Amino acid sequence: MPHWLKTTIRLIPIVVGASVIAMIGLVLVRACVPEDSLKSSTDAVGNYMQTVGGIYAVLLAFIVYVVWGQFNDGRNYVEREATALVDLHRITTGLPTVSRKEIQGALRQYVDDVLAKEWVAMATHDEDTIETVGHHLDHVWTAIHQCKPANDCQHTVYSEVLSRFNDLSDVRTGRLTSSRTRIPLLMKLLLYLGAVIVVGSIYLMAVDKFWIHAVITGSLAGAVAHIIFLIQDLDNLFAGHLQVSKAPFERARRTFDRSTHQVDSIS
Repeated sequence: MPHWLKTTIRLIPIVVGASVIAMIGLVLVRACVPEDSLKSSTDAVGNYMQTVGGIYAVLLAFIVYVVWGQFNDGRNYVEREATALVDLHRITTGLPTVSRKEIQGALRQYVDDVLAKEWVAMATHDEDTIETVGHHLDHVWTAIHQCKPANDCQHTVYSEVLSRFNDLSDVRTGRLTSSRTRIPLLMKLLLYLGAVIVVGSIYLMAVDKFWIHAVITGSLAGAVAHIIFLIQDLDNLFAGHLQVSKAPFERARRTFDRSTHQVDSIS
């Protein structure tokens, strides 16, 4: 099943459920509050709704902007890290055979463990697994440190390897930082409380025909639920339905295999 279809199937019950619950609340309020009372306060409720709705709309827009930026940052870090891995793997071809094989082997193991273990660990905040996977880069550093270039060409390659390894470490740190970044709890509480207040305020409007009032209420509740679902999903960028893709690392692993095969063929 396509990923977008899974997300849609997960979203539909949330939006429909929020709309139904909001309309049930409307039925209860209209049954308990006299219609004349609502009509007498129409102007006051209209001004109130304009103010509260505007404040909450700004809040939603701000949070969506923040989580979408975080999501794109995480995706960018993944792309850059995969590129840095491929570059480092290719450049080490110019090092002595023993160092080359040791470094490339550690890089392959690192990519395998990122795909198999660290992706889940980032979603569940399993710091022990993340630290264990990071040890493969420690092995890469040790192999680089122990490498002894034999000529000027290898010295040049060695310097480039050091530079690319530092780049790799930086983008890995960025990826892990983005996986730990979350919306503060107080802001989440404000997000949900604001949704209840805004949708509940619709009950105070004086609308003659019930079905029109119900459509307005259900539509607003469904739209707000959709946005909150999107915020919640994007906030957990390595575990949500719209999570950052593993594809760059998978492509890097395939590139490793092709590069190693080409080097072995030449040898």
